[in-house]
Amino acid sequence: MNIELEKLRTEVRNWLAANAPKDWREAATHDVFVAGQRDWFKKLVAAGYAIPHWPAAWPGGGRSLAEQKVIYEELARADAPRLLLSFVSTYHAFATLHECGNDEQKARYLPRIMEGETWCQGFSEPGAGSDLAAVKCKAELKGDVYVINGQKLWSTMAQYADKCLLLVRTSSEGAKQAGLTYLLMDMKAPGVTVRPIHQIQGDEEFAEIFLDNVEVPVSERVGAEGAGWAVAQATLASERGLTLMELGYRMRGNMALLTRAISDTGRANDAGILRDLGRLSAQVDAVCALADQFLDNRMNGIEQVGDASIVKNAYSRALRAWSDFGVRIGGMDAQYRQGITFGDLNTGNWMADYMNSFAWTIAGGSEEVQRNIIAERMLEMPREPKGWTA
Repeated sequence: MNIELEKLRTEVRNWLAANAPKDWREAATHDVFVAGQRDWFKKLVAAGYAIPHWPAAWPGGGRSLAEQKVIYEELARADAPRLLLSFVSTYHAFATLHECGNDEQKARYLPRIMEGETWCQGFSEPGAGSDLAAVKCKAELKGDVYVINGQKLWSTMAQYADKCLLLVRTSSEGAKQAGLTYLLMDMKAPGVTVRPIHQIQGDEEFAEIFLDNVEVPVSERVGAEGAGWAVAQATLASERGLTLMELGYRMRGNMALLTRAISDTGRANDAGILRDLGRLSAQVDAVCALADQFLDNRMNGIEQVGDASIVKNAYSRALRAWSDFGVRIGGMDAQYRQGITFGDLNTGNWMADYMNSFAWTIAGGSEEVQRNIIAERMLEMPREPKGWTA
């Protein structure tokens, strides 16, 4: 037993018992949920638990990966709200600026993120999602500004964002990746239009961004022109690991919702239901074990390309199985969506959970893309021949 880690665990657990909001799932509207997210982020910043992955110069930063893991385990155990609104800010924007930004950009934006400035990500487009190199949103250099025209899609919480991590095309010559440039865009700039996407379960977590002659100063470019692909890799690498571990632990903690539903529907002695519950429980435990192993490998410097893909696919499949089982044991009542529970994936609102689970087969890289990464980069299998069809 690591005494210092257990001391931290007790500290975080006690703080959460006194401070974690109890009624956050009852938000009546998306705006109310977002306001709660802002308040919760400020509380975590003040306590030193919001940005444990940042450098030690920042409040609560400089923690080891083992310490970060303890914090996220306790957040999941307490069923505290996920930091959905500030996720892009504290992970994607931070990682991008920390690894690739210049000193002036870091000095300007990192304190603002700490103060609650919200960022979104402008990567995906109607024809460029899994194939990110196919980005077409065009940026033309005119004097000391880039003039941007195009569209972005599936941008999380873009309707509430102050800034955007924007990947644009500045050249069509050579390899597709070579023509991409990375910009920091003001979401209040003239020509920016944001349209929330109404999802199947009733939430509006994502949005479209339309850009019509939007001007972004050259000083807001991250890295050199044409180096956007490399900068984007730093952004994307930040969303795995601890996030998947936290989500896995939350799903395991909410297994109690399933067992309660089994009891409430009088099926506690149904051998088939109990067999399937056992199978699902083992699947969820396996996700948590994979995430733990992934973090251990990262802490020990033996992480392999493709490890994160294995965890991501295991999680998305388990999430779908979890919500499918909930719909099945919930009976006829579970066939109807009972309102919305914002900002979470395992709520006991079975049909909303079920519909929401399918988003995770795409978000963060589709299952098909993750399988290709595993096959080609871990198993060293040959790539598909061009023009091949099933």
